[in-house]
Order: sequence, then C-alpha cells, then structure tokens
Amino acid sequence: MKVGRQSKIIELINKHDIETQEELADLLTKAGYNVTQATISRDIRELKLTKVAVDDGRQKYIVLNNTETGLSEKYVRVLRDGFLSMDMAQNIIIVKTVSGMAMAVAAALDALHIQGIMGCIAGDDTVMCVIKTTEETVGVMEKLNKLINSKSL
Repeated sequence: MKVGRQSKIIELINKHDIETQEELADLLTKAGYNVTQATISRDIRELKLTKVAVDDGRQKYIVLNNTETGLSEKYVRVLRDGFLSMDMAQNIIIVKTVSGMAMAVAAALDALHIQGIMGCIAGDDTVMCVIKTTEETVGVMEKLNKLINSKSL
C-alpha cells in the first residue's frame, strides 16, 4: 500500500497547508492509513518533499517541480496496481479497481492531467471519470490503456 499512501500524501499536501509530520500523520490516519513517524519521514524523503514559507510565517510541504517525471511514474504505477477494468457510458468512464484502491487510482488519474478528463469520483472499488465530451471518451480510454499496458513511461 506504499504507492497508495504516497499518492494520498501528495493529494493531502496539495489540498492542505501541512507544516509538520504530525499533521500529515493525523490526516493520513483520518484517511485510513496506519502510519508511523518513521514511515512518514521515509515517504517525505522518497517523494522529495520540501518545505516553503507561506505568508503568515509558517511553512508547508510542497512537491518539488523537478520531481514531476518521477511522480508521473509513481502515478502510473498506482494506476497499474489498482486497475482491473474499464468501460464507458457516453462521456463517463467507469474504472473498476482492486478493493480499497479506487481513491488512490482517482487521485493518480487527476494528477496525471490526462487531456479530456474533467474529474474523477471514487468509491471503494470504482472510479467514475467524467470526460469533457462523448467524442473524447474513446480517445481517453485508449490513452489509459497505453499507460496501463506500457512497460515504462
């Protein structure tokens, strides 16, 4: 579940101004991840997170831009690890995932910024991706298949 946890960490630091590892641990615990300080420290190092100053003198974790390629690989790995199948209904793609992986897969799909995907909603084992137009849906499915089935980025 390391990949899913690290995907969740990125999602959390993009949504919240997280200043400490303890704050991150609390948010991860609320999201259903049982973590230790050592695990969080290791994840921060592996994800190459850094702190920057914010307006009120506090600091927050951010993802360094120069790690974008490495993160894309991690997101693709999350997608591959959780993916079971997909089907379409007009401009909606339904992605079936391993039980408990839908949120991580949805976060990965959002973070990959695939052209045409407006957004994703996740349950436990299902992700609903809304595509901008019905015409783009098949093309998005083809892109997803290429990502899932490719040997590398």
